[in-house]
Amino acid sequence: MIDKLMKKFINESNWFFKIGFPIFGSQLSYMIMHTTDTIVSGRYSSEELAGLVLAGAFTFPVYMLFQGIMFAITPIVAQLYGSKEFSNIGKKMRQIFWIAVLIAFSIFFIFLFLSEVILFFPLDKDILSISAEYLKSVSVGMFFYVMFRYLSSYSEGMTLTLPVFFVVLFGAVINIPLDIIFAFGFFGIPEMGSEGCGYATSLVSMVMFFLMLKIILSSKKYKKTKLLEKFNGPSLKVSKEILKLGVPIGIGIFAEMTMFSGAAIIIGKLGDKILSGHAVALNIASVAFMMPLAIGLAGSTRVGNLIGEKRYVEAKYSSYVGVLLCFIGAIFNMTVLLIFRENFASIYSKDIDVVNVAISLLLYASIFQIPDGIQMGSLGALRGYKDTFAPMVFLIISYWLFAIPFGYFLTNYGFYKPMGAEGMWISMILGLIVFSALIFTRLRFVSSRYI
Repeated sequence: MIDKLMKKFINESNWFFKIGFPIFGSQLSYMIMHTTDTIVSGRYSSEELAGLVLAGAFTFPVYMLFQGIMFAITPIVAQLYGSKEFSNIGKKMRQIFWIAVLIAFSIFFIFLFLSEVILFFPLDKDILSISAEYLKSVSVGMFFYVMFRYLSSYSEGMTLTLPVFFVVLFGAVINIPLDIIFAFGFFGIPEMGSEGCGYATSLVSMVMFFLMLKIILSSKKYKKTKLLEKFNGPSLKVSKEILKLGVPIGIGIFAEMTMFSGAAIIIGKLGDKILSGHAVALNIASVAFMMPLAIGLAGSTRVGNLIGEKRYVEAKYSSYVGVLLCFIGAIFNMTVLLIFRENFASIYSKDIDVVNVAISLLLYASIFQIPDGIQMGSLGALRGYKDTFAPMVFLIISYWLFAIPFGYFLTNYGFYKPMGAEGMWISMILGLIVFSALIFTRLRFVSSRYI
């Protein structure tokens, strides 16, 4: 009996690794791009790093609010793919295209607007100026990046994750020399610091979009969906479907990202070195989180495929396997962070004060991994079920009604004395524990409802 159960678990895990490993590679490559920007800016100066971090506090929430709609593409395509409605995939993708274009232009103009608004914040004027210039430079490539995510979500929903991985990996590789060239000024290009990293990112986004488009147009694996068979204008029905599914995802991610943004603003008042150390710790923790994230995203595709095939019992089992694998990955990540936190922190900055702050906060970042892994496994499976509204509500409650207010209190006041940046991290961990408990309970309810 035990052997049978173990064999079943291994078989299901193999599916996750088959689909999830390329997703892991893709997500890690995305993170490498961001990490490269962070490292290059940090090596340029602590002020440039602080400016990039502050800009990121604005760009990531806004982008992810809209990007959530792109995430909705994967479960939609996955369920259609599972039920073998291939031509319908192409039709819906052509209709979703117009929403993607609208999102792309919206993000572009919002970033430009934020580059002016950010200058009025009550923070260091030099850092604010750096942030504004970075926002302008990174906005240049936003259209191409959104359209690339539109195509990559379509590919991943069909379980074709390897092409996406290769494209993103290529982007991450070329981003390294481009960051250095644009930041420090080589080959006649003026020295631009973190602003240069923004222009490098924009150029890489353009390359990734055209490369992904070429792969889709030339590969036989995509032909059965007839993606470009004919022209389709916007569809009110499909627009409602994608928005009903995607808007809650976007708002949920926005709630999560603005928690980190709120944390950055609260910690930013403690000084640029503490803010930079916080950014380093958060970046390292985010890199470690790529493993559970990849498994969760694979779970969205896997569960979506099984629901499309009407294999509801297998979908429930797959959901729990995904959560367990995310938990195992989180345990591994926690162990690595605890052992190597000093080594990791020293990579990011030459400033010993920044490094010491990062080392201290990485202790909390390691604990952070456990609830974050559980919630990612549960969240990925729920997206496969097309259940997105309840997770959005849970995210808002956990992060904005609990984590941020409590974090502000601990950071600035504490129960006995102000706890500084550590107080904010403790609060974020507690917020994640609340969310992971709520989201796993929701998964148990939804998965049982189909049986």
